[in-house]
Parts: sequence; C-alpha cells; structure tokens
Amino acid sequence: MFIKIYNTLIRILYPLVISRYIKKRKENGKEDIKRFNERIGRPTMKRPEGKLIWFHGASVGESISMLPLINKLLELYPTAHVMVTTGTLTSADIMGRRLPERAFHQYITIDNPVFTTRFIKHWQPDLVLWFESDFWPAMLSCIKRKNIPLILVNGRISNKSFKRWQQFDFISKELLSCFTFCLGQSEEDAYRLRVLGAKDSMCLGNLKYAGLPIPIDEQAKSELQKEIGDRPTWLVGSTHNDEEVKIGRKLKAIEEQTPNLLTIVVPRHPTRGEEIQTALKELGFNTALRSKGEKITPKTEIYIADTIGEMGLWYSLCPIVFIGGSLIPHGGQNFIEPSRMRDAVLVGPYMHNFTDAMNRAKKADAIIQVSDAEELKDMVIQLLTNKDLLEAKRSLAYNWANAENKVLDGILGKIKGYIQE
Repeated sequence: MFIKIYNTLIRILYPLVISRYIKKRKENGKEDIKRFNERIGRPTMKRPEGKLIWFHGASVGESISMLPLINKLLELYPTAHVMVTTGTLTSADIMGRRLPERAFHQYITIDNPVFTTRFIKHWQPDLVLWFESDFWPAMLSCIKRKNIPLILVNGRISNKSFKRWQQFDFISKELLSCFTFCLGQSEEDAYRLRVLGAKDSMCLGNLKYAGLPIPIDEQAKSELQKEIGDRPTWLVGSTHNDEEVKIGRKLKAIEEQTPNLLTIVVPRHPTRGEEIQTALKELGFNTALRSKGEKITPKTEIYIADTIGEMGLWYSLCPIVFIGGSLIPHGGQNFIEPSRMRDAVLVGPYMHNFTDAMNRAKKADAIIQVSDAEELKDMVIQLLTNKDLLEAKRSLAYNWANAENKVLDGILGKIKGYIQE
C-alpha cells in the first residue's frame, strides 16, 4: 500500500515541486547536463546483447567496492555485460575510468515511476545487485513487478537508521519484500535486516575487504618521488572540515622530532583545497596546492592534493596514513585500502561507519586508533622515529587486509545461481 501511495504522490509532485529541486541541482553543477536524459530513463546507449547484470551504488566507496565482484563475474561469464549506476558526478567519473571491458556506467534515474519504468523496459537486466543503503520505492517496486532477481549486497543498517525504521516497520517490510535476499555487511546488519522485514538475510562478510589494488599513475609517482627525495613523508587522507586545522595545530611538534618532514593532505572533497590552504597558511605553514600545479619544493611543509582518483598514488608514496572523518563525529572513511597497500594506518575515535571492520582489525592489531589530535601527534612521532615499530605495523595491516579477501568467494557462490546461462 505504501509503495502505491508513494508512486501516486511522486507523479503528482514531480512537476510541481521535485522538478524545481532538480533544476537547482543543475544550476549548482550537481547534475551532468550532457547526460541528464539518463536521469529520466531515456538512455542514448543501446542495451548490449546477452546477459546484463546491473550493479547500483550511491557513493564512491560503494562503487569501488563493486569492482572485485564485477571483474570476477565478467571472468566467469564471458558473454555477459555489466551496467553500473550511480548518482553523483564524482562516482561517475571514477567508474568511467576504472570499469573493465564489457562494463559501462549510467546515472540512476530520478525515483519517479514513469522514469523507472522506462529505465527497466530499456535495459531489461537479468539480475540486480543493490549496494545502496537507500531504498528507492519506485525503482525497487518496478524491479519486483518485472520478476527480476534483486539482491542487496553489503547491506548496512546504522543504529540511527534501525531505530527510525522500527517506527515505520510497515514501510520497511514492504520495501525489503522487493529483495530476493539480503547480504548484510556484518551479522548485526543481517539481524537488523531480518527484524525490519527481509525474508532472507545473512552475512557472508564485507565486500569492501575484497577490494582490487588501487590504480597508480607510475609517471606521476616518479615525478613526485623526485620532488620529495628522501624526505620523511606521511599522509593525512580523506579529511573533512576542521580535521586539517586540528592536525595542523600539532604538526610543528611532529616536525621538531622529524626534521624535513613532508605532510600530504588529501581532502575527502577536493573542492575544499583552497580553503584548506588558506587555513594552514594562517597556522604558519608553507603549502603547495596540486590543483594549481604547484610543485613540492624543499620549503614545502604541506602538500594539498585536492584531486580525484589519485588515492593509490598517495598510499604508495606514504608509509604512514591517517584516515579522516574520524577526528570528528562523521564515522570514518575506508581504512582497508591503505592497509592493503602495506601502510601503517591510524584513525581517530569516531569510526562507527566501520564498526565490524574495526573490531576485526583491532583483533589482528592491524589498526592504530587514537583518541584525539594530541594522541595522533604522539603516535605519528613514534612511527616516524622508530623504524622497527613502523615496519611491524605495516606488516600487520597488510597481512590482515589480504586475509579478508576470502569474502568474495562466499558472495560469488551465493549469487551465481541467479545468473542463468
């Protein structure tokens, strides 16, 4: 009943309200104007022949986590194709560069039953793998109506979402009934999905543990290595507002213990580059901004890499990595990628977006968690000045991340039965 009411309301409200919101998104540069037809279910690309497996994820992190599974499925089914849908410009850019042959990207349609029906009619997917935590009623109901197998992969239900959904369980039950079955990131997620109405829910592990190596531009790496020389280097990555300043206030103390130190800062949102540079200059640092083509010189103390799709480059250049979003109550960012690249990884106290992964990493002594910027300063000094400690932490992180790759086989075995040859 909820979905019928929702679809009716969306049809009425779209021309009156939602279309104005979309217009503002266009004006603010949040929509891809050249490909906007995809957002209303009018793709310009033809459906490829043969089996089509559709992957959907909202964010960059969700999109990247799909890649190992995409590669494996295309390897197992040489005549199949994969379509990946996302909703953001950044994820579209990254997927466009990282998808393998026989895989392509499209923007997800706006959740209007007219648009979703056109989308499904055009693409006619044989299987849908849903990686997003947001459940779009018009799209999910359309998939169910066409009897297309729909699987939730890496499903995550946060504490906040769980409490909210429990108040409206009649809605969650109707939405989750659209899924053939659900795979939770953790046992807790699988349990919550069952409570909220999933008819079949289990945990086979977190697919983010099975990530592919991040691409590295070897030419860019060589050029940067020449600029850096033999200077000690560490990375402050995926930072959010205020974290750069919190760390900046402790950086002089680290530099006193580690002469000639270079700090590389990679903000989560590259558009903040100039803002970060201004704030760090006010703290007295000599900075360089990558988006402006500024070079690393012997005087550069902080290099701000405000670019997209170069994390592999920074992880490969820095043996010590701090993962942002964790000194503030954001919940943290992916710390598994630098672990896989054999970096010693530090995080702050707020890592609730990765509770299960953190528990497993802590058990393996593969992660260093600090309580605040002061403790981060002390730990970074220890790692920079104690080579044996640094080497031990790098090895522990690497060994743990590699051991977690087994999750891919379990998930693959569960979904293969839904791909009919």
